[in-house]
Amino acid sequence: MVKAVEDIASARGVEMSTVAIAWLRGRPGVVAPIASARTVEQLSALMASAEFELTADETAALDEVSARVK
Repeated sequence: MVKAVEDIASARGVEMSTVAIAWLRGRPGVVAPIASARTVEQLSALMASAEFELTADETAALDEVSARVK
């Protein structure tokens, strides 16, 4: 799963945490993913995740690898 998140983040020019939280926001049953920053530097990636939208293909790719991890 990490490789898929890394690939999307790299292609889109965002942090991996931005991608991961954006994916979680779109999961059925997840009302609000809980995330926190340990450092001030981490805040921008968390804030970006609120507006970052994955494409349908990116979501499908993350869903697919997530299903293999269960």
